[in-house]
Amino acid sequence: MRSTRLQSSRSFIGLSLLLLASGFFLTSCSEQPQSIISPVSQEDAALSASLAKAAGGGRVFIVFDDAADPGLVESLGGQVVYSYHLVPAVAATGPASVFSELAGHPRVVRIEPDGEVQAIDAELDNTWGVKRIGAGAVHAGGNKGTGVKVGILDSGIDYTHPDLDGNFAGGYDFVNNDTDPMDDNGHGTHVAGTVAAEDDNAGVVGVASEASLYALKVLSASGSGSWSDIIAALQWAVDNGIQVTNNSYGSSLNPGGTVMAAFDNSSAAGILHVAAAGNSGNPRGKGNKVGYPARFESVIAVAATDQNDSRASFSSTGDAVELAAPGVAINSTKLGGGYVEFNGTSMASPHVAGTAALVIAAGISDANGDGNINDEVRQRLDETADDLGDPGRDPLYGYGLVDADEAADLGPPNDPPTVSIASPADGSSFDSGATILFEGSASDTEDGDLTASLVWTSNIDGQIGARGSFSTTLSDGDHTITAEVTDSGGKTGNASVSITVGDPPAQATTVSVSSITYATGGGKNNDKHLLITVALVDDLGNPVSGASVSIDLSRDGSPVGSGTSTTGSDGTVTFSLKNARPGCYTTTITNVTASGLTWDGVTPANEFCK
Repeated sequence: MRSTRLQSSRSFIGLSLLLLASGFFLTSCSEQPQSIISPVSQEDAALSASLAKAAGGGRVFIVFDDAADPGLVESLGGQVVYSYHLVPAVAATGPASVFSELAGHPRVVRIEPDGEVQAIDAELDNTWGVKRIGAGAVHAGGNKGTGVKVGILDSGIDYTHPDLDGNFAGGYDFVNNDTDPMDDNGHGTHVAGTVAAEDDNAGVVGVASEASLYALKVLSASGSGSWSDIIAALQWAVDNGIQVTNNSYGSSLNPGGTVMAAFDNSSAAGILHVAAAGNSGNPRGKGNKVGYPARFESVIAVAATDQNDSRASFSSTGDAVELAAPGVAINSTKLGGGYVEFNGTSMASPHVAGTAALVIAAGISDANGDGNINDEVRQRLDETADDLGDPGRDPLYGYGLVDADEAADLGPPNDPPTVSIASPADGSSFDSGATILFEGSASDTEDGDLTASLVWTSNIDGQIGARGSFSTTLSDGDHTITAEVTDSGGKTGNASVSITVGDPPAQATTVSVSSITYATGGGKNNDKHLLITVALVDDLGNPVSGASVSIDLSRDGSPVGSGTSTTGSDGTVTFSLKNARPGCYTTTITNVTASGLTWDGVTPANEFCK
């Protein structure tokens, strides 16, 4: 069981302020789903640049040890611009004195300056790039990336353009803080066209011509933007199910751990990030010039090539380069209508983002079972790239030129054979001693031959037989019967039914609190913090997991806080009060909510004095 800390302050005054800011201070520890928030590791704070920037009215990141606490920042006089849940941080402005005070707060890990990014230079120079990577062949096979959600983190999208209006699906303007992400620079519109311009027999065609485009405007009309807006856009992308992002902007300066954590956490949540490597290369191809965010490990860095599959002289080089794509004289959609040619790794990156959408639409599977496919898509892009330059991965081309045709060719569907159980019906009940008939069938529409007839197994009685139907008498109790078959390709299909023989087992109807126990821990005498553990059981004596428990905590008869959380698999949940003061504590259960059960409303007698 995991344990997380409940926040309180070191004094009664500090506790009162925190209660006013957050409304409660108790949190809990129980078996909960993993959060995508990854706390940034503790490190020495270098505040001089941050405080100077803050004093000048600029933004800073305030990184907390657990979750962002905007109330704390505002209570000290800061102005919060963003409060993130993707990373445990806020972006804020204010006088230097506020951030000097925050730097000494026990929950603040560090303070970092917000930095600036620029659109990767796009130089004005038909759509040869989409054809070169083989996207047309993928379209001819019926795959146009339909419905795959691609976020364009850029200057917005001209969603009135006739080649983009049908695929535009929404977004947000983080520069102006509104829901209208209209492009006012042109860079984002050009990038969006390479990803998903419509196949409408006019103008240009995008790599994934039926993907859903989401405009996340993080660059202003001048082509510049801030990392704080970019983190907010990444958080929006996670919250709205974006599958691929294109990031054709960057900075030569490392923005620090908070920005890196935002990309890492959103990648862990399932998003594939693709970014321009940068236009800081030289004709000799020397130096480690890849910018940020492309240099982060959770991002694919894309170099630019010309019509001869040679690296464009401006394309940044370095160990972080992962793939290459066309980036010279790329014709795409223009702000206000029409089309225009640009050069740059900004133009190369959307070729890869569009190809990723085609791979997703092709039905790539979650091979490693982690619940996401972005890692499998990335591996597929790398493995199928056409090697350029030195054999293997190199700092000019990475793994090579992205190959949409090969990457999206996943072969025949990896469908298992179909198995069905005609009788008995799932959930059936039978009297003791009854003879039960099981009937089932299997078929394989993919590659034909089944290597065995149905194999039936029982969770209690083990192997039953290998035949399409059979009759048997099972002992009283609950049984799960599974029918399984394997095809010649080694893929297995199965179906199951659950039945009850004899009287059904008694069903629990109520839930009660079986115990409230206390413990202390931490500090010099191992009694600094107070832990309150609540245990639930049903009326059959079984622990109750997944139940919501709400408590009020009092010390010497006066309220000190409350909290709500969920029991783990053992039916317990533990609340923690940090820096608990001496006194006698009592806990009152204010509510218990458990699926299918009614709480009896009783709080057992309890008290703990320290």
